[in-house]
Amino acid sequence: MTLYGIGLGPGAADLLTVRGKRVLEDVPVVYTPGRLSRRVAREYVAESKLGDLDFPMTRDPEELRRAWREAADAVAPTALDADAAFVTLGDPCIYSTFGHLRRTLEREHSDVDVEVVPGVSSVTAFASVFGVDIEAGEELCLREAADGAAPTGPERMILFKVTDTSTIHEKLTAAGYDVTFGRRLFMDDEDPLITDDPDELGERDYYTLAYATRST
Repeated sequence: MTLYGIGLGPGAADLLTVRGKRVLEDVPVVYTPGRLSRRVAREYVAESKLGDLDFPMTRDPEELRRAWREAADAVAPTALDADAAFVTLGDPCIYSTFGHLRRTLEREHSDVDVEVVPGVSSVTAFASVFGVDIEAGEELCLREAADGAAPTGPERMILFKVTDTSTIHEKLTAAGYDVTFGRRLFMDDEDPLITDDPDELGERDYYTLAYATRST
């Protein structure tokens, strides 16, 4: 039997891939790591098929490892008995909780077969909204920017996990970048926002990214 890691896309239910939809409808159990992924999954499977897993929003390594082990221990017996799925927003291999679950299963439940079903990532969703072309010969780097981290160097960057927008804007503009923020893009029932003014973003939000380019 197989555990499928399914990318749901950036949040709009109709951006799920055809393969992802088919697998979701076929498996008897679908595990979700949070409210938003559960909402998308409910568009395709009955509530009775859904199971929640707890992944705390923390940087404490011990607490995270405990959560991954508990999730793996919960999923493994199911996936050994029948096919199952774990869903995640975006793509399972890009800044996803699924990667931690997969590595824990490989280490502690190596008899569980795992298969990834790719999803539309925030990278491609971002590019379509911002009108950014990613062409051959051009550099575009992906960076994490949690808690005010503002990496510099590349000519163009996509920054993920932008929780402290004011600090990042201040640091990057001082380093010679133009910065545009996008929040909750392609999320059904949410209010997406695109702005170059960090004050418009207000509260911290994990689902915020930024596009930074060197000023010309």
